[in-house]
Amino acid sequence: MQNADLPKPVLCEPFMADLRTSGIIHSIDGQDRLFRAHGHTMREIFTLREGSFERIPDVVVWPRCHDDVVFLVEVANRHNVVIIPFGGGTSVSGALECPSEETRSIVSLDTSQMNRILWVDKVNLTAHMEAGIIGQDLERELAAFGLCVGHEPDSYEFSSLGGWVATRASGMKKNVYGNIEDLLVHVRMVTPLGTLERGCRGPRISGGPDVHHLVLGSEGTLGVVTEVTLKVRPLPECRKYGSIVFGSFEPGVAFLREVSRQQIRPASIRLMDNEQFIFGQALKPEAKSLLAPLWDSLKRFYITRIIGFQIDKMCVTTLLFEGPQQEVEMQEKKVYEIAAKFGGVAAGEENGMRGYMLTFVIAYIRDLGLDFNVVAESFETSVPWDRVVDLCKNVKDVLNKESRARGVSLRMCSTRSLVQEESPFHPWLLVV
Repeated sequence: MQNADLPKPVLCEPFMADLRTSGIIHSIDGQDRLFRAHGHTMREIFTLREGSFERIPDVVVWPRCHDDVVFLVEVANRHNVVIIPFGGGTSVSGALECPSEETRSIVSLDTSQMNRILWVDKVNLTAHMEAGIIGQDLERELAAFGLCVGHEPDSYEFSSLGGWVATRASGMKKNVYGNIEDLLVHVRMVTPLGTLERGCRGPRISGGPDVHHLVLGSEGTLGVVTEVTLKVRPLPECRKYGSIVFGSFEPGVAFLREVSRQQIRPASIRLMDNEQFIFGQALKPEAKSLLAPLWDSLKRFYITRIIGFQIDKMCVTTLLFEGPQQEVEMQEKKVYEIAAKFGGVAAGEENGMRGYMLTFVIAYIRDLGLDFNVVAESFETSVPWDRVVDLCKNVKDVLNKESRARGVSLRMCSTRSLVQEESPFHPWLLVV
């Protein structure tokens, strides 16, 4: 989209006058505004590609610290200007969309310049960061201290720390490191009524409601997250991938349930159904060795002829173990012993690593597919263990039925992750 095709900015001159005196970097350039007008839902990406935005932010501002945000929120409140916080732009909740009926000036507050680690406490294993720091940058900089957060959502490459808090994010290694609410020690959020923060940085407070629960999952509706203190850990001594093939989906689910029941906690354990297993195989890179095709044929022969698995029914569990060497070895031994009880066959570290990385690749594949009129989307829920198989089957049946009624072809694949109380369900849709 060219600037001439974009909605004209609606400017509040009193606000702009105060902004100019502040020294805070700002822009009304069309491309700057367009970049921050959308998240990553399919609806938003489709609108971006079709060039049909009715409303986008009118001004983009780049505060450099907490005090800059305090100033911006105070001035916006005084002049009745709307603020939409912007972190990494990976939102899938529609929180970055500008309502077409909004007549007030809309400001996109980009936190990307608030990207510093302010302090690290190696004794108490905490670190205090500005909210605009991106996930992969945070981990890289903490690694220089020999530390990590371990929070790794699918959007890890681009999403911001403030976004994790505002969306109550979950990571792929939550079994070991926890979700963002488990890692959070302290948060500062600027609201129209002032700065909201807890008066104590202790790891847990027993009295009264916790204000953190107001901030977590607030999606930018209550204020702007500016600074966050998280628990950190020493870098894991050992990291090891793994994978297990099951003859069909049901034994794979039973295996996950037993791992959960015994409270064994690999950093990540994900069960992919047959469709996603085949999809992952199709994405394998070309073999670098002339012997690789022969080795693959031998493995295929063993799985299908010796073990007796059927290609169109088998599924795979991908594993990631992290922690002290002895603990990883113990967990690995227990997990593979449980898998054997349900007919699972170890499938190697390489397949485990490739399956784990597939989660990051899918978003790129979705964007590529749009060039070929393939629409891909995902949604997720959580379900009690006794309903997992029924839910997966029923969701697929309903979506296939609705797709046939509308004359579109549909391919579905789904992933299950393990938490201790329930099983999250993540179906992916491919519609042609």
